[in-house]
Amino acid sequence: MQTVLISTYELGRQPFGLASPAAWLRQAGARVICLDLAVERLDEEAIRAAGLVAFYLPMHTATRIATRVVERVKTLNPNVHLCFYGLYASMNEPLLRSLGADTVLGGEFEEGLLSLVKRLRASPGGARGIPQAEPLVSLTKQRFLVPDRSGLSSLSKYARLELGDGQSRTVGYTEASRGCKHLCRHCPVVPVYQGQFRIVQQDVVLEDIRRQVAAGAQHITFGDADFFNGVGHAGALVQALHAEYPHLTYDVTIKIEHLLKHREHLEALRDTGCLFVTSAVESIDDRVLALLDKGHTREDFIRVVHLCQEVGLILNPTFVAFTPWISVEGYQDLLSLLAELDLIDQVAPIQLAIRLLIPAGSRLLELPEVRQMVGQFDKAALVYPWRHPDPEVDQLQADVQALVQAAAARGDSRREIFSQVWLLAERASEGSSRPLPPAAQAPPRVTIPYLTEPWYC
Repeated sequence: MQTVLISTYELGRQPFGLASPAAWLRQAGARVICLDLAVERLDEEAIRAAGLVAFYLPMHTATRIATRVVERVKTLNPNVHLCFYGLYASMNEPLLRSLGADTVLGGEFEEGLLSLVKRLRASPGGARGIPQAEPLVSLTKQRFLVPDRSGLSSLSKYARLELGDGQSRTVGYTEASRGCKHLCRHCPVVPVYQGQFRIVQQDVVLEDIRRQVAAGAQHITFGDADFFNGVGHAGALVQALHAEYPHLTYDVTIKIEHLLKHREHLEALRDTGCLFVTSAVESIDDRVLALLDKGHTREDFIRVVHLCQEVGLILNPTFVAFTPWISVEGYQDLLSLLAELDLIDQVAPIQLAIRLLIPAGSRLLELPEVRQMVGQFDKAALVYPWRHPDPEVDQLQADVQALVQAAAARGDSRREIFSQVWLLAERASEGSSRPLPPAAQAPPRVTIPYLTEPWYC
């Protein structure tokens, strides 16, 4: 029986979520074809010959694309067994079942996929319609296998690291852990992992990186929800990585809360090749941060900015700039603080336009005010829609998003885009117009490295 694993989109990365289960299935003797529709066309012949097609759903955008592609798959092969797996699979189970899903796997999915393939191979009556025996969500502690990236498109087709002055690096991607031990209300990890995280063993991670370096990787992105969930595991891993590849650079994602708590590890990150740390700041409004249950305050964020500047580690903050609780003045405050902290070049412009998503299963729905505010679940957008009490804020968000997209297409710099967004926010305000801060007009002091795929949802 042929199995086709499909990824639709993963932020310009070569998908770990295809390579990892491919290793498990191939070790068991399965014929596996991996398709990444972000960089290649749907292989219709492979779909027609498949007994199982499994879509990997690690994020919101990937899920929306998959719900469209599945119709084409069903047309090509009406009898195929359809599976959806990954973070957004179990969250959207009712919708996926309505689209024809036979199996839905959330959490740690490799063992579930292997079990499914074995059952389908043993079935005398064909694959379609066999009821699911695997748990919807598994948080079992797996002994991982080294991801098998054979058959995937080359790393050169994915996002690159831009260093400035025309220099760029080929980027690899891996994961050292899954899940998260925190319970931020807006985070899609929480409904699945419920405050738990799982380690990918160090020898597996290092071998995965070795193979990507051999394939041309010069920089590695660690895709963990929070690299410091297991700070001992993370620290030992990057020390071993740097000892073996002293010129290899990497980037990680770490909570503001953990950057403060484990500040003694920041120099080690810098010294082992960490070029930047992404941190989901989300808001600088303490009330909003409390509603999101982020675990940090505005002052904590400012302290981390200064800590990173002192150490010489680049902080790459991300935001949910537009929530139901922000005002035009609050948005102006965000822009002012970014300029004051000299962060304009460190914030991807799209972060100035991000609107709060409330997906299925979100902890935000625990809040009475959120339940009263949202509409019926939108099956196309995969969110509970909401409108801001002030229509001017919704209009500002739409205007900022359109501006950022147009400016990025023109190739405007981050400072140029920030200046345009500043003027938009000033026009939306009822107060007196404030001049563009000097920090936005001065040339950058240093070149900030960044990945060429800036979206973050």
